[in-house]
Amino acid sequence: MSKAFSLPALRALLFILLLAGFAFASAQQSAPSQDQNRQDQDQAATTLKVNVNIVQLFFNVKDKKGALIPSLTKDDFQILEDGKPQTIKYFAAESNLPLTLGILIDSSGSQARVLDMEKQVGGDFLSQILRDKDLAFVLSFDVNVDLLQDFTSSVHALKAALNTARINTAGGSGGGIPGLGGGTVPTIGSPKGTLLYDAVYLASHDELAQQIGRKAMILLTDGEDQGSQLRIKDAIEAAQKSDSIVYVLLCADRGFYGTFGGGYSGDSEMKKLTQETGGRVIEVGNKYDKLKEGFAQIANELRSQYNIGYSSTNPKLDGTFRKVEIHANNKDYKIQSRTGYYAVPRRD
Repeated sequence: MSKAFSLPALRALLFILLLAGFAFASAQQSAPSQDQNRQDQDQAATTLKVNVNIVQLFFNVKDKKGALIPSLTKDDFQILEDGKPQTIKYFAAESNLPLTLGILIDSSGSQARVLDMEKQVGGDFLSQILRDKDLAFVLSFDVNVDLLQDFTSSVHALKAALNTARINTAGGSGGGIPGLGGGTVPTIGSPKGTLLYDAVYLASHDELAQQIGRKAMILLTDGEDQGSQLRIKDAIEAAQKSDSIVYVLLCADRGFYGTFGGGYSGDSEMKKLTQETGGRVIEVGNKYDKLKEGFAQIANELRSQYNIGYSSTNPKLDGTFRKVEIHANNKDYKIQSRTGYYAVPRRD
């Protein structure tokens, strides 16, 4: 015959069990698991956004001949913000992080002789560079700005969108710049011809700014703008605020300018755009092999980036531009990185 517990004994036993359970739960809350800590660190390492006072940048390192330098560590670098030394919190060679990519193709009259080449080589590049977790979109610009394909990981859909680009020299539609929701983005202003700066702004502000992680924009253009409402300064600022690296494949058919008169000067503004955002201009003219090689160089750079992060000594998110300098201890190395960031609150 089993012996029954008295009511006071049962109450005491229940009280002890409750205390033990409370102590265990408190210990679990106060000591996060290693898996949770690792997850938090991974999340911080995969975003370019300014989150509180954490700033992260992607950059390349090259030698004097322009060859990429791999396998460096954080001890090989120093970082300054507005001239003040910063403490490096994160560092990695993040060549396999997901990539968000924008392809902007110039379909104005000056590109008539090179557009088919751009579409073919651009499609081959997308097949080479994109992986399962990557996203890309395609946008064309001429007298209008057209979103040909919104974000997708489908190379087939992106190639199909590229192939729909057509030379357009007709009059643009009116109505301002409402945003890049799909289809034609109407603009105003005269004369119209190549809304390059408007296209970069819209691609940055309406598309890439909504994404996190590694972001890049590739422009296939001669660099000439005609009719944009916005200026090159506005385009650069939008690209910087979206944390996007901008590359320009300068497809300039010099024969076109000789035929129609006037000089060619698109390269100077494109150099400003790319240098400020951490990319560069690659001149290809109207040569198929040069365009193919240019895309290959971009693919190599995007897959050979370092990721560096630091806790800013200036925690104010006041919207001002902060100049950032990354210096390699080896003075023969050249750093290819954006020149700074805007200290704005992170978008949730």
